Amino acid sequence: MAPSPELVMAALATVNDPEIRRPITELGMVKNVDISPDGVVRVGVYLTVAGCPLKDTITRDVTGAVSRIDGVSRVHVDMDVMSAEQRKELQTKLRGDRGPEKEIPFAKPGSLTRVFAVASGKGGVGKSSVTVNLAAAMASQGLKVGVVDADIYGHSVPRMLGVSERPTKVEDMIMPPVAHDIKVISVGMFKPEGNTPVVWRGPMLDRALYQFLTDVYWGDLDVLLMDLPPGTGDIAISVAQRMPTAEILVVTTPQQAAAEVAERAGSIAAQTHQQIAGVIENMAWLPCPHCDERISVFGEGGGQTVADALTRTLGARVPLLGQVPIDMRLREGGDEGKPLVLTDPDAPAAAELRRIAAGLGKKSTSLKGLKLDISPVKH
Repeated sequence: MAPSPELVMAALATVNDPEIRRPITELGMVKNVDISPDGVVRVGVYLTVAGCPLKDTITRDVTGAVSRIDGVSRVHVDMDVMSAEQRKELQTKLRGDRGPEKEIPFAKPGSLTRVFAVASGKGGVGKSSVTVNLAAAMASQGLKVGVVDADIYGHSVPRMLGVSERPTKVEDMIMPPVAHDIKVISVGMFKPEGNTPVVWRGPMLDRALYQFLTDVYWGDLDVLLMDLPPGTGDIAISVAQRMPTAEILVVTTPQQAAAEVAERAGSIAAQTHQQIAGVIENMAWLPCPHCDERISVFGEGGGQTVADALTRTLGARVPLLGQVPIDMRLREGGDEGKPLVLTDPDAPAAAELRRIAAGLGKKSTSLKGLKLDISPVKH
């Protein structure tokens, strides 16, 4: 017996759009369902834009979901493209009818998304590797995670997460690519092919960051990680102005020269009135391949030095969140787009990063700054 239309629609409700991460039935993407007496089911699906890079994924998921219904002998998926009016309706469904004024959802008083701005005083300390692996660890622990590659000149997050596709544009809304269950956006996704440098000045950097935060459809995130460029330049200032509730994560290496520079990067919080979530010491030591000794390749104590100095500067305790040992596989995973916390979660470096991520990912129970819809009772 051929299945009923209700059964087919119930199966389609289990298929999520790969970019928006919500059921295609809820997004108005199901055009039609035709069922023949011999069990052949033909499903029409609207794509958001022509040439959608994930249409094969949608076809596969729809086919798989409907094929599991008893009585289905074959599934055909026909693709169509949404009209401009349908895309506008989709945008309104996702983001609401806000009018012409754009807003940063994470900067609103009621936002429950924790935002971490990952900073360093200088380049080469592994800030991006730490960001990517923290994001992957949090996503694997069940959190909804997004990453903004705000290091405009030195963008490397797409490679480290294995992202090769470009974002999809729906009206004036950008759908970010997803890798390892992480939504990610980077200026590198909008450049022409090749390793073309980005030659922008301050106002253009601020505008790019603003678009990443307002035009990209992030959905309901638990955590947003922002990989900042080294130092205290335009982007760091823009983040402080546009998202003053963002917490700063300072990444350093053990050597004192790097620690002194990292301290300067963290001290910006004293001027911007931001909170520092803590300090992460990367490349803390090299485990000896022949014994249990730790080889201090870059010296010792830099992370604790930064944490102590920032505690004195800010007048509030800044913790050393963890010390990540040197592991060649961490670098190799970045080159291959496979974070170490996923490929080898028990490796010493991965275990430490996962431990740090678990601590950072805990939801705050504080109601400070949260607007409650409570009205006084009149007697």
